[in-house]
Amino acid sequence: MMNETINIEHEIHELAMKIKEELIKRGEMMATAESCTGGLIASSIVNEAGSSAILKGGIVAYQNEVKHEMLGVSDEILEKYGAVSEQTVKAMAEGARQKFHCEWAVATSGIAGPTGAEPGKPVGTVWMCVANSLQNEAFCEIFAGNRGQIREKSVYKIMSKLLFLLNSQKSTCTKVH
Repeated sequence: MMNETINIEHEIHELAMKIKEELIKRGEMMATAESCTGGLIASSIVNEAGSSAILKGGIVAYQNEVKHEMLGVSDEILEKYGAVSEQTVKAMAEGARQKFHCEWAVATSGIAGPTGAEPGKPVGTVWMCVANSLQNEAFCEIFAGNRGQIREKSVYKIMSKLLFLLNSQKSTCTKVH
């Protein structure tokens, strides 16, 4: 178990370095909107020196009222689909992108446990999203493990997806460099 934690921490560090490198190369910035990960994505980025060149900011939106008031997630989405849903993370990511005036944003909302499961949403269910001006891509994973492991696995997965999309798309930057 200890080696698994050390390995995922190392892998998250590697992802953060590659994300930073790619965003700097592109002249673009990112933001985070986090619920179940509670700021771990932003913290993983900030752990790297020079992160101010790529991270505009982040919002830990643990309560629905924060998702609504700070990120613009509509009450209708929250009531109809719930906080742990595709629609919510898409709105969170786009809300963060707009609020921080940046090219990229990531969002997470899930059930890290050990309680909180709902019908169709067991403990470990995490919705994640990466948004930019070209797309807003959400996906769901059901992770095994304790609360900390579920949160770390979520950070690893969303950062992996962000890096994949950064490497797959041309620059979304509209600034003159």
